[in-house]
Amino acid sequence: MVRTAILGVGHYVPEKVVTNDDLAKLFETSDEWIQQRTGIKERRFISESGTGASDLAVPAVKMACERAGVAVSEIDAIIFATLSPDFDFPGSACFLQEKLGLPGVAALDIRNQCSGFLYGLQIADAWIRTGMYKRVCLVGAEVHSTGLDFSNEGRDVAVLFGDGAGCVILGPTEEEGRGLVDIEVHADGRGARELWLQAPSSANIPRLTAKMLEERRHFPTMNGKQVFRWAIEKMPEVTLSVLRRANLTVPDVDLFVPHQANKRINESVAKKLEFPDSKVVHNIEKYGNTTAASIPLALSEAWGDGRAKKGSTVLFAAFGAGFTWGAAVAKL
Repeated sequence: MVRTAILGVGHYVPEKVVTNDDLAKLFETSDEWIQQRTGIKERRFISESGTGASDLAVPAVKMACERAGVAVSEIDAIIFATLSPDFDFPGSACFLQEKLGLPGVAALDIRNQCSGFLYGLQIADAWIRTGMYKRVCLVGAEVHSTGLDFSNEGRDVAVLFGDGAGCVILGPTEEEGRGLVDIEVHADGRGARELWLQAPSSANIPRLTAKMLEERRHFPTMNGKQVFRWAIEKMPEVTLSVLRRANLTVPDVDLFVPHQANKRINESVAKKLEFPDSKVVHNIEKYGNTTAASIPLALSEAWGDGRAKKGSTVLFAAFGAGFTWGAAVAKL
């Protein structure tokens, strides 16, 4: 039976490091306050105007291809997960395709925020198992820094996010004990306004007004308590469901790679699932929440340091705006 294999994984983050102390110069906060609530110590921001999500994706794709032993020219489809596209339209996948020199290759953007990587993985799995494509490039990339409210009003959100990109190269395999075992994704639009960006909006005439800017509606807002409550409920729930369907248990998992939204969320989820800390990947302290990029970025680092290796059973889980959530288990 053909399965979808993770052939290689790569990542890229901008060079500019922004610490909690740096943010404390912009609004009322402190390193202690941010670390206690989120586990974040620093994050990466782009340093020059004109750098978009697709620009961060290019080196991540090249690293993933090199690790996979796949030439960039072999990619026959691109899935680009992002909530911060280079432009409203066309999609960032098209810009990435041009930068990779792949004219004619299918290029799809998806907008599932923190769960974007898992939604993209499900799409890629269907494409590969049906024989539609052989080398799918799945990217998560974000430039959050240019859209955050660095004021006292926006600090609860501004401290969370960073810029970065992650990529996996996916392809078919019939190798025993390798490939994506199962994946499950969900959504509940009743939570859509608990974490969202109101403006500009095509529902408004005009889409953006001076009043909207004055009211700071062009910055993201979040009901942190609701997001936390839903995340610590839904992530364990969907994780156990995927493991049951895969006929696996928690002890069978070698590495748990959760979305890096908040270290307190991930610690709570790991505790509920009874995962030892040695099996859980945390890198939010270095990068903050990179949304769709966070899972492949964390997996790439684990790949690089040998924690994720051939034969490993790896579990992914995410929760984010929408609300959306999901989990997947794969054998590398």
